[in-house]
Amino acid sequence: FLCLGALTDFSPLLERPITFLLGAAAQFGVLVAIFLALTLGFNIKEAAAIGIIGGADGPTAIFIAQKMAPQILGAIAVSAYSYMSLVPIILPPVIRCMTTKKERTTRMEQAKPVSKTTKMLFPIVVTLVVGILLPSSVQLIGMLMAGNFIKECGLVERLSNTLQNELVNINTIFLGLTVGSTMAAQQFLTPATLKIILLGFLAFAFSAAGGVALGKLMYLLSGGKINPMIGAAGVSAVPMSARTVQKEGQREDPGNFLLMPAMGPNVAGVLGTAVAASALIALLS
Repeated sequence: FLCLGALTDFSPLLERPITFLLGAAAQFGVLVAIFLALTLGFNIKEAAAIGIIGGADGPTAIFIAQKMAPQILGAIAVSAYSYMSLVPIILPPVIRCMTTKKERTTRMEQAKPVSKTTKMLFPIVVTLVVGILLPSSVQLIGMLMAGNFIKECGLVERLSNTLQNELVNINTIFLGLTVGSTMAAQQFLTPATLKIILLGFLAFAFSAAGGVALGKLMYLLSGGKINPMIGAAGVSAVPMSARTVQKEGQREDPGNFLLMPAMGPNVAGVLGTAVAASALIALLS
């Protein structure tokens, strides 16, 4: 999470703070997947771990699975990362089903850039506010924001570069090896794994639908100034979700550039998933 913070640019979110709500709405799939998992016979802790797949944040899914349901860690990791790579396939049908051509061709105005001071204060304020409201989230949000502060302060460039390159690569290698070591055939090749993969797909789809639904409401309330498609980017597979929205926008109007507006809910989804995971851990641990 320290490395992820150093890799994340929250400027698009700070330029359009209202898009934070879209990132929160895109956690709808987490709730849907939890209730469906309970229906399929998983216990509450397993259901919570499965539900976080809908946040489209692989490290968060692995973190909560390791704490709450280590017996299905391998299946959750495979499902989370598989569907993150399939974002360009999953999101477009959801977007097209829920929006009209007029909505999809909506052009958004250029946002005003935020100051360096604002970008430096953001991780500090988020850590304090979220830490007070949900103390158990500090281990996730705190590390994420610490990495982002290291990046934005500009005083430790070598450390920032290490977090963004060498350290995150080393972590990824060991994370892959350790998660893979839990995938013994007798635990992985079971009907439960197929259920988890199905639930992961539904979680992704409903998360995108939740973001688009709130985007449509914002479209109406803003008088047609907010393109509802950017709500689908609240599925926090950064930056793939935002790029998918950009391609869908240009599919309808080649001159429409939605990448930066979509990055707002995209990075907000990272925060939303971390907060959701922390809340589940606090409630169920």
